[in-house]
Amino acid sequence: MSQSQRIPFNRPYMTGNELRYIEKAHADGRLAGDGDFTHLCREMLESYTGTRAALLTHSCTAALEMTALLTNVQQGDEVVMPSFTFVSTANAFVMRGAIPVFVDIRPDTLNMDETLINDALTEKTKAIVPVHYAGVPCEMDVICSIAHENNVYVIEDAAQGVGSTYKGAALGAIGDFGAYSFHETKNIISGEGGALLVNREHFILPAEMIREKGTNRAQFFRGEIDKYTWQSIGSSFLPGELTAAFLLAQLEAVQDITDRRVDLWRQYHQALLPLEASGQLRRPVIPMHTSHNGHMYYVVLDHRYDRAKVIAHLDGAGIHAVFHYVPLHLSPAGQRFCRQHSTLNNTEQLANQLLRLPLWLGMTSADIERIASALTVALRA
Repeated sequence: MSQSQRIPFNRPYMTGNELRYIEKAHADGRLAGDGDFTHLCREMLESYTGTRAALLTHSCTAALEMTALLTNVQQGDEVVMPSFTFVSTANAFVMRGAIPVFVDIRPDTLNMDETLINDALTEKTKAIVPVHYAGVPCEMDVICSIAHENNVYVIEDAAQGVGSTYKGAALGAIGDFGAYSFHETKNIISGEGGALLVNREHFILPAEMIREKGTNRAQFFRGEIDKYTWQSIGSSFLPGELTAAFLLAQLEAVQDITDRRVDLWRQYHQALLPLEASGQLRRPVIPMHTSHNGHMYYVVLDHRYDRAKVIAHLDGAGIHAVFHYVPLHLSPAGQRFCRQHSTLNNTEQLANQLLRLPLWLGMTSADIERIASALTVALRA
């Protein structure tokens, strides 16, 4: 089968303005961070999400690392999170000497089970880090209430959540902080890139300093001071202007991109209904009080199927389907740096049964029908 006939798992999407904006950034002679394109992206994100401040970073990982600095995470502190997540969720806090404490996930949304959080808290807990898996919101009312009662921070890992809402509020703008990813596999992209959403006014200035190597450079460029100096611990978390220029073109089309992805997601959902009805798999669950962004379409295969064989069958049919995270508590680093709270049965079971299907702008209804048909055949094999 030729490459042109294959359906890849992901294909980066361009709106049409990316290269024009990059060319303008070059013509303007400003390629380092925090130029005009960066400021425009910040304004758009703040308007779109309602956050107090949206600071572009070179990755979502960087945004999470900034939250560890902003919350003054120290050696021996604990941070409650799911094990079913990308390594950056834990790494950002392990780098400061903290201990990620893993709780199990819900069987329906694959998000952290909010009913397990209270029992996982100790006097050492510094923060709770909900991860909005597949852009589907965690139960933020419960999580924020627990955090408030126990005087701990809420840091939303909303890497996959741009364009999703919980009871009308944008993901990432609900807790104390939120972290976005603009990696090429996400809905809104800049190749690499991210953003830190700062939802508490008193954290904005410290966040700006940490992002600018610990200096008050941002205040200097706003004309608030006559020179800038080293003020605090920090690092270089800024993206360059070429990245921001690309991102601006994407942000201008955020609603269109979201709507089109959700439409593809819904087509999958309809096409795979018969396989769920027959008990061969389970489709994603979206809580009624949330809206999702169509980031990912996955299925949970029935336990009787060998996922590796299903993936191989789809590959033979020219379809690139993939699994997802190896739970962090099963990894060498996870066993060394972290601890788990009680059993993680859902995490382990669902991680072994989850199958992600291609979803990217440019796919057609015929592509989805072809994938659904191939999956049906694979589950009969």
